[in-house]
Amino acid sequence: MTAVLDASTQPAADEPSSAQELASWPARAGALSLDVLLPVGVLAVLGPLVVTAPQRGWLWWVYIVTAGIVVLLLLANRWLLPTATGWSLGRAVCGIGVVRRADGKPAGFVRLMLRDVAHLLDTAALFIGWLWPLWDSRNRTFADLLLRTEVHRVDRPDRNMRRLAAKILALAVVVCAACVALNYFVVYRHERAVDQARAEIADQGPRIVEQMLSYNVDTLKDDFNRAQSLATDSYRSQLVAQQEAVEKAGATSNEYWAVSSAVLNTDAERATMLLAMQGQRGTNPQELRFITATLRVDFDKGSDGKWRVAGLSVLKKPLIEQAPQ
Repeated sequence: MTAVLDASTQPAADEPSSAQELASWPARAGALSLDVLLPVGVLAVLGPLVVTAPQRGWLWWVYIVTAGIVVLLLLANRWLLPTATGWSLGRAVCGIGVVRRADGKPAGFVRLMLRDVAHLLDTAALFIGWLWPLWDSRNRTFADLLLRTEVHRVDRPDRNMRRLAAKILALAVVVCAACVALNYFVVYRHERAVDQARAEIADQGPRIVEQMLSYNVDTLKDDFNRAQSLATDSYRSQLVAQQEAVEKAGATSNEYWAVSSAVLNTDAERATMLLAMQGQRGTNPQELRFITATLRVDFDKGSDGKWRVAGLSVLKKPLIEQAPQ
């Protein structure tokens, strides 16, 4: 017996044979959130951390490697996993799959990759392409139209994918929290330590140099010992040699004070300062001489938390002028 179907009873070429075969827009949005927005969110957290971390330092590399792993997992989940299993994580949770429009078979690796690239058109068109399935007869985005794909409802895997997705979501939160915590303890605390060091050296540095360079004939030994205590071990021998030269030449009272200063650079335990010094030399008020000098001074912070002079360079030799009578 031959059955003849009237043309009016046949499904149109562009209409689904069953409305349930096509994935709904909310299901597609949910799958996209798990597959793309979740890893992109992790990358969005890592981006500022990479910028603030010391360039090429160990923490910077931790962030770069972590970001690289996230990108690889994103691409593998979108392109490789569907090729091997027929679904990505998000699509498995939502029970949908990408198929070829011509024969309904799962889309292959190349088509999936080109489809994701074509999604840039969905985004560039003011996100209209992502909303296009709401009124398209086959629930397609611009990328689906270009690559001739559709998203259908499919049976979910036997494995509990929602539990797996929850674990991955928790892992992403842990990774983001760990990276932010690392940034706080390594970068933010370091920056706070640097700011504190800058404030300390701006306040203490001029006084340290004043005490090191000032001495009185009557208390010369004590003043020299005090100056030596203000120097680091590496600089102390050079300072002692200068003090011995002063004694041999016939020491006279020497008093310095800082008239201006500027911190050139600093970290938590080292600093460099530029100082403009003025002073007076001599013991007889009638024979005092005024002194001016410009110095560059390096400071190191000791284990006891005290700043000491690690190096002193004279940028402008002292000018000695006779005091006005």
